[in-house]
Amino acid sequence: MSRIIAVAGKGGTGKTTLCGILIDYLCKNGGAPILAVDADPNSNLNEVLGVGVNTTLGEIREEVALTQQGMDDGPVPAGISKQEYMDYRFNSALTEEDDFDLLVMGRTQGKGCYCFINGLLETQISKFSGKYRYVVVDNEAGMEHISRGVLPAVDTVLLISDCSRRGVQAAGRIAKLVKELGLKPKELKLIINRVPEEGLAQGIIDEVSAQGLSLAGTVPQDRLVYEYDSGGKPTATLPPDSSARLAMEKIAKELLV
Repeated sequence: MSRIIAVAGKGGTGKTTLCGILIDYLCKNGGAPILAVDADPNSNLNEVLGVGVNTTLGEIREEVALTQQGMDDGPVPAGISKQEYMDYRFNSALTEEDDFDLLVMGRTQGKGCYCFINGLLETQISKFSGKYRYVVVDNEAGMEHISRGVLPAVDTVLLISDCSRRGVQAAGRIAKLVKELGLKPKELKLIINRVPEEGLAQGIIDEVSAQGLSLAGTVPQDRLVYEYDSGGKPTATLPPDSSARLAMEKIAKELLV
């Protein structure tokens, strides 16, 4: 059985960076094979991991949408159904690496609800997850996938916040929603990112308590993260002495392996 880890939190908290470090840590410490899922329409987990993307679920959905009933100008070959073509294309949606594979949700074009593409994501996670030791899902900023029940049974939920009351409050709302939906993860933990040298302010500590959250640990502000990101280097490959990497790996070791 796969262990499914969902990473969630307010936008701009460094969620995807920490998700990438977690995936890299699992790859190097007996967690492979891993399915990494970028469930954010604004996809960038591949950049954090330093890999290219062949195609996304959103792009496949748009390909199939071009073929309307009775029309021949879309990509679906004559003689097979849209569903058959989609199943065939979905097999090419995985970006395969040595220790992990990456599945990217992507986005649909124009306006409209993401209900259909969310459904595709749910189906593909369920289809592929049994082949991996770990499934790590980088969720979009907010609560969309949790509220829509896109994720299968989740073992661990990691809520990422920065050193702000708003970030901790957003994590608290997600934690309440997880409980309301009856997901019942074995672990639901908070990680606070970009903590200054002096540590957490008492007001933030009080807010964590007020939200009823369990703090797994903190990750310090690390200039190397900024340097890697601004230089176009994948932040999942931060050096072993990176303070952010060391802190996230300590949290991962205590929680997951």
